[in-house]
Formats: sequence, structure tokens, C-alpha cells
Amino acid sequence: MLANTSGGQAAAPRQRMTSVERRAAIIEAAVELFSQNGFRGTTTRELAAAVGVTEPVLYQHFATKRDLYLAIVEHMLEQVTNRFEARLEELPDGATDEQYFRWLVSHIWDWYEEDTRHIRLLMFSALEGDELSDLWHERALGLLLDHLVRVVESRMEAGEFREMHPMLAAEALLGPVAHACMLTKILGCKLPGVTKEAVVKEFVGIYLNGIRKRT
Repeated sequence: MLANTSGGQAAAPRQRMTSVERRAAIIEAAVELFSQNGFRGTTTRELAAAVGVTEPVLYQHFATKRDLYLAIVEHMLEQVTNRFEARLEELPDGATDEQYFRWLVSHIWDWYEEDTRHIRLLMFSALEGDELSDLWHERALGLLLDHLVRVVESRMEAGEFREMHPMLAAEALLGPVAHACMLTKILGCKLPGVTKEAVVKEFVGIYLNGIRKRT
């Protein structure tokens, strides 16, 4: 047995991760590295080193890149879903159209602002032709679009919104908001007057003015 020559107490042995904890650590490391270097710019060796495991251990948890992609999407989807449901509680009962759409735009802005890694990761995926971007669109963005389309359709049926293609009506709001978020949060453009408060107020006002049924 080796003696402790430092004169102090021996360091406590490092606690081993459980399989669930190691899997979560791999996913977190993958999000971090992929968002910095892209998918093609990140090797399995770098990913394993970031978690403190060997490549064979990495493959025990994720046999293929698609398995890892699916796990990342599930991880991001869980975070987004939990966040969306928590934010729903902020909406008052019987919220007006203006209150609802201001809440929605504020929610989208905060998502872009709080963790840019996810946005960068999705951009890398789209530019490099990797599958993660498509999986995210199908699983997460589809949920948001479906939610907004249902709201727009219900307001059309109530006679408050004019008749139009509900998906295009939804994109008419999400597109400009996402563009403003990309410019300011990801690309770092300094746009005078483009603040969260201004985007929420002005974009919603412009949108409702265009979509409401004329009397």
C-alpha cells in the first residue's frame, strides 16, 4: 500500500458514476462540443475525454451517431417541454389575443437568450447536413407549430381572425421573431431599438393588426 507523503489526509476515492449519470454526462458534453466545433469537427476521442471515459465506454452507451442524436433531441425536447409547460402558468385565465401572443413571443425570445448552445448546435447540424436538425424539427418545432396553428384555427372559427392558411399564419409570427433573435443573440448584431420589450410589443401589434378580421 502506498504511503501518503503529503502530510495530509488521503484524498477520498472518486465516486463512480452510475450508468444513468454517465449517459447524461455524455449528452451534456456532446451538446457543449458540438455547439462549439460542429459535428464533423468533434471526434469521439474528444467527446470521451470530455466525459472522462474511454471510447469503448462511449460506444456502450451510444452505439451509433444516430443514437446520440436521438438522445440529444430527447434531452432538448424534455427541457423545452418542461419550460413551456411551466411558462403556461403565467398566462391568465381567459387571456386576450394580445396577452397570449405577447407571452408566446416573450417565451421564444427567452429560449434563444438562455442557452445559445442549442441554437448553435442546430445551425451546425443544418449546415453540415446532419440528421439532428431534421429530428429536432419533427419532434420539437413541430410541437410549437401545432400548438400555434390550433390557436389560430380556433380564432378563425370564432370569427376573430380572417380566413387564411393557418400554418402560414403561424409562420408569419414565428419567422420575424426567430430572425430578430438570430441577429441579436447568435450573430451579435447591434440593432438600435431591437430589444425584447420592443419585439414583444411591436411584432405582436403588427401581427394582430394584419390577422384580425376587418369589421
